[in-house]
Order: sequence, then structure tokens, then C-alpha cells
Amino acid sequence: MALLRRVWFQIHWFIGITAGSVLVVIGLTGATLSFRAEIVDAINPELRHVANPQGAAALLPAALAERVQAAHPAERIAALTVYAEPGRPARVNFAPPEGQRQGEARLVDPWTAELLPEPKGDAFFEFVERLHRWLLLPRDTGKPVTGTLATGLLILALSGLYLRWPRRPLAWRAWLKLDFALTGRAFLWNLHAVVGTVALLAYLASSLTGLYWGFDALRTVIDNAAGEGRMVRAQRMQTGAAPARKASAPKPDLQRVWQSFLQETHGDWSLVTFRMPGRNATQIEATYLRTNPEHERARNRLYLDAATGEASRHERYSDKPLAGRLLNSVYPLHMGTYWGLPGRIVMTLSSLGLSLFAITGWMLYLGRRRTKRAVRDERARLSPALPPAGSGAEPVLLTFATQTGHAERIALQTAAVLQSAGVAVVLQPLVRLSVDALQRYRKVLLVASTFGDGDPPDSLRAFARQFARQTQTGPGLQHVSYGLLALGDRHYANFCGFGRTLDHDLRGHGARALFPMIEVSNGDAGALARWRQSLAETFAVQADAWQTHQPEALAFEPWRLVRRSLLNNGSQGDPLFEIELARPEAAAWAPGALVELLPRQAASLVERFLHDSGLDGRALVRFDGHERTLEEALSRSTLPPPAPGSTAQALADTLLPLAPRSYSVASITPDGCVQLLVRQARHDDGLGVASGWLTASAPADAAIELRLLHNPGFALVDEASPCIFIGNGSGFAGLRAHLRERVRRGHGRNWLVYGERNAAHDAFCAADIARWQASGMLARADLVFSRDQPQRRYVQDRLREAADTLRQWVADGAVVYVCGSLEGMAPGVDAVLREALGEPAFDDLVAGGRYRRDVY
Repeated sequence: MALLRRVWFQIHWFIGITAGSVLVVIGLTGATLSFRAEIVDAINPELRHVANPQGAAALLPAALAERVQAAHPAERIAALTVYAEPGRPARVNFAPPEGQRQGEARLVDPWTAELLPEPKGDAFFEFVERLHRWLLLPRDTGKPVTGTLATGLLILALSGLYLRWPRRPLAWRAWLKLDFALTGRAFLWNLHAVVGTVALLAYLASSLTGLYWGFDALRTVIDNAAGEGRMVRAQRMQTGAAPARKASAPKPDLQRVWQSFLQETHGDWSLVTFRMPGRNATQIEATYLRTNPEHERARNRLYLDAATGEASRHERYSDKPLAGRLLNSVYPLHMGTYWGLPGRIVMTLSSLGLSLFAITGWMLYLGRRRTKRAVRDERARLSPALPPAGSGAEPVLLTFATQTGHAERIALQTAAVLQSAGVAVVLQPLVRLSVDALQRYRKVLLVASTFGDGDPPDSLRAFARQFARQTQTGPGLQHVSYGLLALGDRHYANFCGFGRTLDHDLRGHGARALFPMIEVSNGDAGALARWRQSLAETFAVQADAWQTHQPEALAFEPWRLVRRSLLNNGSQGDPLFEIELARPEAAAWAPGALVELLPRQAASLVERFLHDSGLDGRALVRFDGHERTLEEALSRSTLPPPAPGSTAQALADTLLPLAPRSYSVASITPDGCVQLLVRQARHDDGLGVASGWLTASAPADAAIELRLLHNPGFALVDEASPCIFIGNGSGFAGLRAHLRERVRRGHGRNWLVYGERNAAHDAFCAADIARWQASGMLARADLVFSRDQPQRRYVQDRLREAADTLRQWVADGAVVYVCGSLEGMAPGVDAVLREALGEPAFDDLVAGGRYRRDVY
């Protein structure tokens, strides 16, 4: 299913950027032609209704034809059209000259039979019609071209319908909700999809009728099958006539034909065209519309003997079989007149809408191209090709393993600095490499993040296992010298676990370290300085090079604490709060984003420390590069044991700033605020610093310094692929942001598996879930409350029970999101996924970026 969807997506965008661009011309010209008759009449009022000369009598068709023919003896009248409306000009069609398809058509004064001047604007509309029907190409060439374009429009309409088909097709919001709060690519996609849905029937009508006109062979087959083919009609013209003689046919008697026509129709007509008999033919075909026709092409045909006027066959539109009526309705269906004025307006707007689709489609396509090109250019800039053999330049492999993008940013900066020093650098993500690939280099630099408690980033799991297995049996790396920067968080017991494992495996392959492994905790500036110094000594990099290529740091900005609400009153678990933060200036972030904030010590703890130390909190000190009061410096620091007798500045010199804390953002940009789900961490000596400050000690309207961070490892899937959201506790934050955005975009193939303790006290997400299910945006929800039964049950247990459904969703291309506790839940879900999918399928899920985690 996922493969089929990708194939149709490729077909849709390819036709859209090729045929779709030309379809804009077809659409604009079609819209221009929609009200052609009304426009021409408006600018030629004297031709819409010809004034009756004093005492003149209306000419009957026989007299009209006779006078016109007498005035133009060199031209033969092929057809004459008259109207029942008094004063409406008649129309005469002259036979085409030898070798031409169509003769001249002129308006005729109904009172005097004089030819009227050409209507102003008619030449312009003739040009537009040729452009619309044949793209100004010769008729025989242009028709199949426009027929092919009609085929493209049909495929675009049907493939677009398939690509956006929601899980619950009867939920109208999934089809028709146009969300103007969206921005960028999301808004373009929403506009493209919703307008396409609204115009779908119009495009199906336009494309199918365009196919009918575009391909003569197809039209002939359809016409003959419906009994409306040219050969069939020619035979009808001869039905009941005497055998044709070699002598010329008798001259038509239009007076008798006219009287017979009036008698047969009982005066129920609004316009009639008399088609004169061709060579050796004896019948006149009278094609007419009734006074109140079903539509403008609901033609009735009456076959009359040219000499006697006797009727031989009368084909009424209402008596035709369905196929015949449909064929007579092709033009009204194409123009929308089949449904009257509303239909014409709809078809006009849908024709104009083709420009919208071309613009939004190209913008979406070019946006993807720009993104891919920017990535390629950045890679090319930082990963030049290997130098030519014999050039003397030895390339350095710089590789990285990242979960949130931090390791990649450091690697990019390092590559830029080394290249500025003349070092040839090949930059590659570690996931693309193997032991065999490492053998091609003598010097290797690695920047490796640890995810969770000692694990590799999700995309590196298969690599880590393979690399470890090859340590004993694989090729040696005795010729390789390497430098390793390991990123981690000292709050975890297995600090920099993946970096240490990588260092061990490299040594196991025989590689030698250029310098001791450098471990970094939460972006520690001192450790990063040691990395820069080690590279400077190894590759002769100037110290100021790092300043030149130092990326601009994302600043912490003050946000206001607007609200905090307890979500689980009475719960067996620790209190869980929803924290709402806002600022006057607009901010934007993507679902899956993180907030990194600078916590503060509770004011009561700082006051007690100052009292025990005998120091004045108002004293000014130099701390963290700024002049602050001692009280503020202490609120930003890990509090040491009180040291009576110390000076304020001496104390400030020993303070260690509090490390930033990260939280998953539970809201989306249109919410207008950042929402967090924060559970109080309770220790023997009180509440945790960050959670206690946010949920208890920070006063209302307190300024919270934070910055929003992109989290590529937990990013929103930018399409309507199915998504499985798994989490527990405060992990609902990251899942809620994704679900809110998916609901806004109309992507309803969502499955939520979420766990908490008791339904009575911890079902704070129930209202959101009920609302999503009611709107058809949540296909399935499994809520697991671990303490509501004697035997405790968790999300991984519920997931195991639904293994068959899990496999089906993954086979359909589902992206799996996991957010919540690293202890218990995350490894439990990991194990179930391996068990249910099998190791190869699980590895494919991870390697394809469809297993995204935000666990802590």
C-alpha cells in the first residue's frame, strides 16, 4: 500500500509539473469562453436585436435564403439558422471552398436579409477558442495534443483523490476544512488538496468530455455505439427518399419544408437550423431546440423531403436512449450549462482554479527541490570529492551520529574550520558507513551522540550491532587514527555510553586514537574547547578559525508564565501540571519541537542560603559574564553548602550555573502559546529544581528564559502517511502536538496507544481524544491504566495484543512515534516492536526514519 501510494505520488507530481503547466492555458481560455455569447452581445447590442424598419414584415426562411443567395450567387448556402424571438438575427453558413473544412458564417438581418457586419470581439474569441481547443496548432495536430492534456487532467484528479483519501471518508472536515492558520508548505498543501476536492467533479467532467473531442477514433467509437455516428446520420438523411439519380437533385422548396416543420413541431421551437442537402441528397435536416429546452444542446432532429417538405423521420431528444442524450449533452457538461447558470459559474471558477493548482503545485515541488538542493550544496561544500591521486593531500573522514541534530551541527562547524585550514574533508553520517568504508581513510574524526541511557541514536542501532560483531571477525583498522567527541548527559548512569562503546570497538579493530576521547555533557563549553584545541594541535588549525565559523547561538528569550493547571488531582502518581507560556512577539515551531529553559532556584531556598551564609543578597557580583546581584546569581546556580565568612564575589566565583532543562512542547504554533506537561520530581530534600520552579515556586507572570529547539529525530511526517503514537505520562505532550497538527491538516489515519495509572484521576487526555474521534481524526485509541486491575498492564502489553494490527499499519507505511519514560515504557515498546515485526522489518523501520522517539 505504501509503495503504491508513493508511485501515485510520483505520477501526480510529474504530470502536474508537465501537463499541469499547459493546462493553465486551457483553463484560462476555457474561463474566458464561458460567457462568450453574453460578452459579445453586450458589446454588440445592435446585433443582439435588430430594430424593425418601418412597416417591414418578418421574412420567412424561404425568403431569407432566396434573397441571400441572390445577393451572393457565387456561394452556396449550406445551412440557415433562424430564431423564434422577433428581431433576433438569423445566421447563414456558406459551403466551404474546395479543400477547406469550414465555410464563412454570417449574421443576417431578419427583416431585410442583408448581411450584418462581423460582431466586435468575435475575432478575439475565435482566437481564444483555437488556443483552447488546439493550442493554435493545426486542427489535426492540436486535437490529440489537447486530448492528451485532458487525459493528464483526468489522472491528476483521480490520483489526487486517492492520495488524500482519509481514513473516514464520511467526515466532511477531512475533505473540506481550509485552514488559514497554517503557514508555509502546510498551508499550500491544505489549499491545494481542499480546492482540488471541491473542483473534482468539474475536472472529471472537463477531462472526460475533452477526451471525447480530442481523439477522433474514440469519438467515432462512442458515437457509433450510441447510434449517433456520422454514417448513421447520413443514412437517416436518405431514409424514405427515392433512389438517387445521377442527375442533379431537385431544388429544395423551403416554403414547403417550413410549413411541414411548423406542423410537426406544433410551434414548440426556439431556434432551428436547416441543413441543406448535399450532392445527390434529397433530405433536409432540421435541427431545433424546443421553447424550453432541457439544455442548450438538447437538439431534436427532423428529416424532411427537400422537394415536398414531407417528414420522414422525427428524432426527439426526450425519446433518445440514455447514451444518445448523454452524447447530446457533452458540450453542456463541458461548459457547465447542463446545470444552468450555477453550473457555468462552477466550471468557470474551476477553470480559473487550474492556475491555482499549477502555482501551489510548483511551489510545493520547488520547495522540496530547494530543500534537497540546499542539503546537497551544504554536503558538497563540506564534503568535497577525494583529491586526485598523487596530489599529496590526505583526506580526513568526518562522520557523525545524531538524534536531535546537535552532533551534526558540531560536525558541520568542524568541517568548515578544517577546510579553511586547507584540510581535505569528507563529511558523511555514520549510518552510511561500515568497517569496510572506514578502511579507505587514515584519519577519521567522529562526533557521536548518546541517546537515552547509553544507547546509540535510533538510526544507528543496526550499525552499532554490526560494528560490534565485526570487531573480532572483520577487517582491521590498524592504519586508522581517529579522534572522538562523545555527546551525552551526566544525569544518565551510562553517560556517553554510545561514544564509549564506539571508542572500544574502534580500538578492537586496531585503530589508534589521535587524542583521548572527549566527553561533553549538555554542551559543556570546557569540553568543546578541548575538542577545538585537540584539532588545532593535530591539524595545525589557527585559533581564530573557530571564531570565524562559530554558529550563531540560539538565544534564550523571556516568556511569561500565563497559567499552570494540575491535571491529575488525587492521582497515585506525582502531580502533573500543564504549564502555559506566552510572549508578545509571534513565535513559530514545528510539532515535535523541544523547549530548553533555564530553571531557577526557589526564592525560599536562596533566602535560607543567604541567611545561613550571612551574606547580603543585594550585593553586586560578577557571575557568568554579567554583573548581577548575589541573590540572582544564586537563583541561577547549583547551591553549594553555606560557607560563613566568605565574601559575595568569592562565593560567586565558585558557583556552577544550573544546566538547562528540556521539555517536549505539547502545543502547536496556531495555539499562540507554548504548553508543557511537567511532572513534579520529588526528592528527599524537596522538589526537583526545574519541575519545582515551574509547578510551584515561580510566581504568576514570572519571566521564564527559554529557547525553542528543532527536534529532527521526532519531526512531523510531512504527508498523510498513517501514524502510530505511543506514550505514557507526561509523554503525552509530544504526542499531543503531533496529533493537533495532523488534525489541522486533515490527516485522520492516527492510532494512539497511551498509558497512565488510574482512569479516575489520570484521564486528563480524554477530552482531546473524544474530540478527535468524533471528528474522524483518530482512527483508533487504546488507553491503558496500569492500576485499574489487579495485574498491572502497560502500553507495551496493549501493543503486543494488537500485533496483527500493528503489522498491518507498518506495512501500510506507518510512522511510529514514542514519547515518554525511558525506564520501562520505551524499552518495553522497543521489545514489542522487534517481536511483532521481526528483526529485519524493525531494522528497516528504524533505517527508514519511521521510528521516531522522544524519551527521557
